[in-house]
Amino acid sequence: MTHQTNSPTSATGDSVVPLRPVSAPFGATVPPPVEGGGVTSARGFRAAGVHAGFRKEVGRLDLALVAADQPCACAAAFTKNVFCSAPVTVSRRHLDGVGYGTARAVVVNSGNANAATGAIGLEAAEETARLAGDAVGCPADEVLVASTGVIGVHLPLAPFGTGLPQAVGQLSAEGGAQAARAIMTTDTRPKEAAVTFSGDGVGYDGCTFTVGGMAKGSGMIMPNMATMIAVITTDAPIASNALHDALVRAVDVSFNKVTVDSDTSTNDSCFLFASGEAAPQGAPSFDPSGLAFARFEQALHAVCQNLARAMAADGEGATRLVTVNVSGAATDQDADAAARAVANSPLVKTAVFGHDANWGRIAAAIGKSGAAFRQEDAAIDIMGMPVCRGGLTVAFDEDEALRRFEEAEIVIDVDLGAGNSETTVWTCDFTHDYITINGDYRS
Repeated sequence: MTHQTNSPTSATGDSVVPLRPVSAPFGATVPPPVEGGGVTSARGFRAAGVHAGFRKEVGRLDLALVAADQPCACAAAFTKNVFCSAPVTVSRRHLDGVGYGTARAVVVNSGNANAATGAIGLEAAEETARLAGDAVGCPADEVLVASTGVIGVHLPLAPFGTGLPQAVGQLSAEGGAQAARAIMTTDTRPKEAAVTFSGDGVGYDGCTFTVGGMAKGSGMIMPNMATMIAVITTDAPIASNALHDALVRAVDVSFNKVTVDSDTSTNDSCFLFASGEAAPQGAPSFDPSGLAFARFEQALHAVCQNLARAMAADGEGATRLVTVNVSGAATDQDADAAARAVANSPLVKTAVFGHDANWGRIAAAIGKSGAAFRQEDAAIDIMGMPVCRGGLTVAFDEDEALRRFEEAEIVIDVDLGAGNSETTVWTCDFTHDYITINGDYRS
């Protein structure tokens, strides 16, 4: 053990400067969050969460409904797992197979994934949309559906028959919190976020727009996208095709940058609705090349990244959120490959759980990633503490490292010294509880 109270030093005895301040994440400044904000923070949306009976536990919320006051623009992104669920297939159909269109509501059940259920599962998903449409008062093809839970079990329809009228009766602008709880599976806490942005100076003076959302996910997390379901809303006026383009870009730097265990789910779905309710009546949709749209995208990215980080922090059995920043890569693909190799490494993740600043495991992970770089150009920091420069060890204070590991978020910085590309990936530590949770999931 090296006990050193001065600045870390390289093998040559030189003082070493950290790669960046640990408090300075990659990316632009994001709008401040709305306190207590969520999927109903944007105007024109109501939500509810009820116990319909998909779950055995009496009183556990297991059916969520989010509804727009009027049909509005909608876009979605779905899993790329070939073994996709029936709700994913049906929701794709309702968005005309292109990922965007017009919708009124989304209904989500937890406790049953309705995946690997064949024609019966597809019929159940379509019937779910019909029942929800009847309850809300819209055509079935204006309803999107999502399910989460155990794979390979047929989805019962009876709970929808009783639960949906109950949910419609409870729809409110305050119902977002209950909806966020209703979509949870192994999540230990609901995940909600919202931000606002001003229309001043960008053609919508006096208007304040909101982006808000909810998500679930804590295990079987790995793009594309993750074991996640997310519903995001905005009261900005956005055309559906532009909404889809913005969602794809946001997902790529948020939900597609999360990994807990490198497994990709069958049911991943992310829905984005735009009511336009915060704009003056008759106001045009945001120009995709204009400043108002740029502000919207910044807000959308902020909400998606907030929810993505919350999913990583709530990884099954996790005690720490782990942020992996990779810079100095030759290409964007190399940056992503190196960051994912570190984030998915069981050795790195267990070292974080053990509060062990074992940078050799990080070096081994980037070395096997396929990213192009030279060993002698690589640098690594853990929690702002230089531990490797030029591919060689940097002396550091083990006691100080242990102190820094007490933080709720552990930040690992890697500079490959091979170019200008960079990325961030979020993960969590691996603990004994991960095995306990997944070894007993179906019961």
